[in-house]
Amino acid sequence: MNFKKMLKGGFATVMAVAMIACGSSNSESGNASESANAIKLGLSGPLTGGAAIYGQAVQRGAEIALEEVNAKGGVQFVLNTQDDEADPAKAPNAYGVLKDWGMQISMGNVTSGAGAAVSADYQADKIFAITPSGSSMDVIYNSNTNEYYGNVFQMCFTDPNQGAASAQYLKEHPDLGSKVAIIWKNDDPYSTGVHDKFVEEAKNVGLEIVCEPTFDSSNEKDFAVQIKTAQDAGADILFLPIYYEPAAAVLVAANQAGYKPTVFGVDGLDGLLGVEGFDTSLAEGVYLLTPFSADATDEKTANFVKKYQEKYGEVPNQFAADAYDVVYAYAQACEAAGITADMSAEEISGKMIEQFTSMTFDGITGSEMTWAKTGEVSKEPKAMVIQNGVYVGVQD
Repeated sequence: MNFKKMLKGGFATVMAVAMIACGSSNSESGNASESANAIKLGLSGPLTGGAAIYGQAVQRGAEIALEEVNAKGGVQFVLNTQDDEADPAKAPNAYGVLKDWGMQISMGNVTSGAGAAVSADYQADKIFAITPSGSSMDVIYNSNTNEYYGNVFQMCFTDPNQGAASAQYLKEHPDLGSKVAIIWKNDDPYSTGVHDKFVEEAKNVGLEIVCEPTFDSSNEKDFAVQIKTAQDAGADILFLPIYYEPAAAVLVAANQAGYKPTVFGVDGLDGLLGVEGFDTSLAEGVYLLTPFSADATDEKTANFVKKYQEKYGEVPNQFAADAYDVVYAYAQACEAAGITADMSAEEISGKMIEQFTSMTFDGITGSEMTWAKTGEVSKEPKAMVIQNGVYVGVQD
C-alpha cells in the first residue's frame, strides 16, 4: 500500500486582533476588537515557555488568514488567544477565559496534552472546535466513555496516522536504511501515539526495528545512553516521534558519538531549526513528514509564505499553515451554513458538524480534504528534508 494513499483524504478577512495572555493563562494584555457582526473565535496555546514556537506560529498563521477573510467583507471573525503554556493543568483556566468572553467557535488547543484536558468541556458546552495541531487521539476521543467527542475536530493528522505513514514511507524508501531504532518519550501522549502505530505498521510491512530506547520528562537533555543503544544495535535509521527540543539534544548526542544514521520524524520536529543555541548543521539531512511545504510553488502557498515572511521575518512552519487553513475552513463552512454572529455556540456547533462532515476543502496543507464524523481529517502528507538550513520538499 502506498503511504500517500493511506492518508489521502474560504477566502474572505476583517482586522482580527488577538487578545494575548503574557506569562500565564491568567493574565491578559490588549483588548480584542469586537464587533456585533463578528463571530467570536477562541484559541488556546503556548505563547510562552518551551513550546512557544508552536503557539506563536499558530497564532500568526491564524491572524494572516483572518486579515484576508475579514477584508473580503463576508463572514467576519474576531480572535481571542489565551496562553496555556502547553500545560494541561492550565488549559482549563484558559478555556474558562474564552468561554466567559463568549467564544462561539474555537481553534481548540495547539498542543495535545492541553487539548485533551478540555475536550470534554467543549463537548459539554456544545462549542465546536477544530485544532490545527493537537494531533493525539485523546483530543477527539474520550477514553473514559469510549466515544468520540463529536464536536472536536482536527486539521492535523492524528498521531496514529503519522506513525503508520512513517513506517510505510521508510519501507518504500530502502535507500534511507533498513534497521530502525526508535527514541521515544514514554510519558507523552503524542510520542506514545506515534510510536505505537509506527511499531504496529512496521510489523505489517516488514520493517525491522532493532531497538526502542525511551525517556521521560525527568531527563530530556542527555541522550548518550539511548544513542549508544541504537548505535550498538546497528540501526541506520533513527526514528524520532518526539518534539523538536529533545530531538535537538538527540542530534547533539549522536554527533558526539560519531553516529550518523538517517534521522526521520514527524510534525513534532518542525521547529528544530529554531531551537536556541542549537547548531543547525546537525540537522542537515533530517527527514520529516508534514502536510505543508513552504517551498511549494502554487499561488496560495506562495502568497501565504510571502506575507508571513514579510510580517514575521521567518519562514512559516506547518503549524502556521494548519492554523491558516483552519480559519479558511471555518469561513467556508460559515458561509455555506449561513452562520451569523447572533447565533448561539450550540446552534453554530450543530451546523459546523454538518458542514465539516459533508464538505470538501482545499487549503495550503492539502487539497480535497474531508473529515470523518470522528473528527479526523483525510489529506495527503509530504516528505521534507532539511538541506542547507531550510526545509525542502522531497520529490518521489
